[in-house]
Amino acid sequence: MFSSRQVTRNLILLAAVAGLALSQPSFSHASTWKKLAPAASPKARSYCAMAYDPVSKKIVLYGGEDSNGTDFNDTWTFDGITWSQVKTSVAPSARHFVTFAFDRRSNKLVLFGGLNANTQAISQDTWEWDGATSTWTQVKMKKSPPAGYASMLFSDPHSGAAIMFGGFNITHKVPAYYATWRFTGTSWRKLNPSNVPTARGWGIAWLDRNRNNVIMTGGNGDTIRADNTWLWDGSNWTQQFPSTQIQATQGSSYAFDPALQSVVVFGGFGTQTGETNQTWEWSGTDWIQLNPAKLPSAREGSGMAYDPVSKQTLMFGGQLANGNALGDTWQLVGH
Repeated sequence: MFSSRQVTRNLILLAAVAGLALSQPSFSHASTWKKLAPAASPKARSYCAMAYDPVSKKIVLYGGEDSNGTDFNDTWTFDGITWSQVKTSVAPSARHFVTFAFDRRSNKLVLFGGLNANTQAISQDTWEWDGATSTWTQVKMKKSPPAGYASMLFSDPHSGAAIMFGGFNITHKVPAYYATWRFTGTSWRKLNPSNVPTARGWGIAWLDRNRNNVIMTGGNGDTIRADNTWLWDGSNWTQQFPSTQIQATQGSSYAFDPALQSVVVFGGFGTQTGETNQTWEWSGTDWIQLNPAKLPSAREGSGMAYDPVSKQTLMFGGQLANGNALGDTWQLVGH
């Protein structure tokens, strides 16, 4: 049996290449991170799924792993003030290394795959979260991507469909995936863009609503470098060449912040820094490091989503370098 934390750390360290470090200037910024004290919170965890659901108008959090390597399968929502656990009669099995994204055509959050810390079982199932009824439903798929975890899910900039790229499966000879899939409601359709990014899992991939495309960077490509930036325009991937390229972090948290008009990235585990607490934004052409007045502790595997209720980017949990899981809630404020 293998330790998911140890294996992924070893693989991302193997991907370090001499000369990787680049000049990364930081810029002053009026924003700061503020630690919240909600009346209720999920238990401490890392690598959970977290996204905003426009149907229920709440942030939804599912799953994750605690400090002892035990996975959760509970569901929580955040209403702008506090967390509330949602009791469901049916739910996906306990897992971590999982993400989900909103599918505009079905009006549901779509979740795929993940890893069970106790059994090391790698999932291949697809689930939908219905914010109108607060229920989980497993989708019977006609075709599915191979079993995997740490895939990157995001909403397509034009169709609004849930799209998935990459993922990881340590049991395979080539563990990192490079395929792009579109969720159809009853199947995953494998796409064939003319340009294909390098394989990876645990990367950053999210819809940039200001520029109507998806920005992707970083992650774990096994022995393949992932310190590169790509854009998805709804039909094809295009590599970008910013003057400042952030390091290839695993488990960074990210969300689109309308106030900043950019995708914001926090933390992660990197080859150069280990766990980091740096905050970055994508300007559309370059990566810019922000300099908030206050920073959360360095961590990886946090959940993040933009909360339109409080009009702030919200972050929950993650894990420290020693593997201890966190249960704190933060907001990026003041911008």
